[in-house]
Amino acid sequence: MTASRRKIVSIVGARPQFIKAAPLCRAVRRSMTEILVHTGQHYDDNMSRLFFDEMGIPRPDYNLEVGSGGHGSQTGLMMERIEKVLLGEKPELVLVYGDTNSTLAGAVDAAKLHIPVGHVEAGLRSFNRRMPEEINRIVADHCSDLLFCPTETAVGNLAKEGILRGVHLTGDVMFDAALMFAEKAESRSSILEKLNVTPCEYYLCTIHRAENTDDESNLRGIVEALVSLEKTVVLPLHPRTRKLLAAYKMDGLLGSCPRIRVLDPVGYLDMIRLERNAAAVLTDSGGVQKEAYFYRVPCITLRNETEWVETVRDGWNSVAGAGPEAILEAVRTLRPPEEQSLPFGDGNAADRISRLICEKLDI
Repeated sequence: MTASRRKIVSIVGARPQFIKAAPLCRAVRRSMTEILVHTGQHYDDNMSRLFFDEMGIPRPDYNLEVGSGGHGSQTGLMMERIEKVLLGEKPELVLVYGDTNSTLAGAVDAAKLHIPVGHVEAGLRSFNRRMPEEINRIVADHCSDLLFCPTETAVGNLAKEGILRGVHLTGDVMFDAALMFAEKAESRSSILEKLNVTPCEYYLCTIHRAENTDDESNLRGIVEALVSLEKTVVLPLHPRTRKLLAAYKMDGLLGSCPRIRVLDPVGYLDMIRLERNAAAVLTDSGGVQKEAYFYRVPCITLRNETEWVETVRDGWNSVAGAGPEAILEAVRTLRPPEEQSLPFGDGNAADRISRLICEKLDI
């Protein structure tokens, strides 16, 4: 069989996965046919299309339009629709990314159909099984034949679970993307000018994790911290977070503080520019923690743990939780060192992953 006829299916469904897919789509398509499946887990078509356009990701061959729902109903519907795609396309490998319900559905479907699975960003652990993402990543790793680890820590986590075969330290594809799009963001994004904010004179905050949005006390603690900060706070709000802020009657508290700039979600280039120019980033997002580190911006993590322990060890990330006093103390005291250990690779993770897939498929 010729290389051009080797076929893989890549499954994405959420904005962090679009970012990871951007460099890898380019790499794998040099050597094989890729069928791109968008589950529709993040179902805002305008935002999805913006990410794909900004990052040069090919349009999906399938959009499953699953949309929102409870974990069981959403994952079940994904599995039903992904299975039909896999039975029709008959790929030689299925590639899944990260830790979402799309990851879980794709990995389980492929494993049950005896199709090899490659997991990008394998081996991450928060050691908090109350997080849905933790369950997703554990199951995906145990279904996978190729485990592409972003860090040495991830390799070690898999070894502790007895996963030794097919494990590869590749570096982080998000670092590839950060290097690839940084200058493009500076030249093409006008978000700072639109918001009339000055570099290093504002904080950037994102909140979307269920452990914060679904817990009124946690969300209130974060909001109280934000309104107490002395600098402007730029706050792109996930629609679900916005809805819950209103339900908990906290939207008025945010609206009463002139320093809080509440936005709709922004595109990737705007987000990079906001991250790169912030005085500090406050977030419960794993991807945003890493991007802050990549761009040498202090980060305060609004959770009680992080999968990206390397950013904490290097002194660039403080895990503060959701208590207002702890958040404000972290903002006041976090002063990163000059040096970074650069644990996320050299920006060539996508090429390494593509080569490993080629070896697996005997290309």
